[in-house]
Amino acid sequence: MVTEWIVTEIDGRIASVSADYGHFAQIAARVAQLPPASVGTVSTHKITTEELVALSGHVQWEDFRLFGTKFQLRVWETLFRLEPRLYSYTDLAALCDNPQGVRPVAHAVAINPVAYLIPCHLIVPKESMDKAKDIRATAQSTLFKGSDLYLLDSIDVGEYAYGAETKRELIKIHLKH
Repeated sequence: MVTEWIVTEIDGRIASVSADYGHFAQIAARVAQLPPASVGTVSTHKITTEELVALSGHVQWEDFRLFGTKFQLRVWETLFRLEPRLYSYTDLAALCDNPQGVRPVAHAVAINPVAYLIPCHLIVPKESMDKAKDIRATAQSTLFKGSDLYLLDSIDVGEYAYGAETKRELIKIHLKH
């Protein structure tokens, strides 16, 4: 699992959280297109996963400086405001008032520039949600009743920029908080 994250800020607002400097390069290219007077400082610093989790407890939507289309920003804000549980891409498309737009929603999720704080890791394939529902129904008569964390080892959590194992760990952390 990723243990150190690179946070990029523009004028003190979070523009990305990533495991590498790829997002920083993209942000630098975007900032280069802006009028110089509109940007004061661009900085990066590293934080641990524990610090990232702590940051998530008090960050507000207004604390971000994101670059994306109007639609992407809408998807990211919807993700940011989600209750902490697993959702399918279909669920998220419906929450974005675009139930037929699963592919564009999935694309926006895939390019989310702010790992963990905008919890794209909570989005899994619909087939996995269906399997989880079946497992949950069976589990009601077992000791696992009421806990979904056991599901993570039983379902395909889908793709993630930093690998499926990191996604599983971030889901576990997020669902515990």
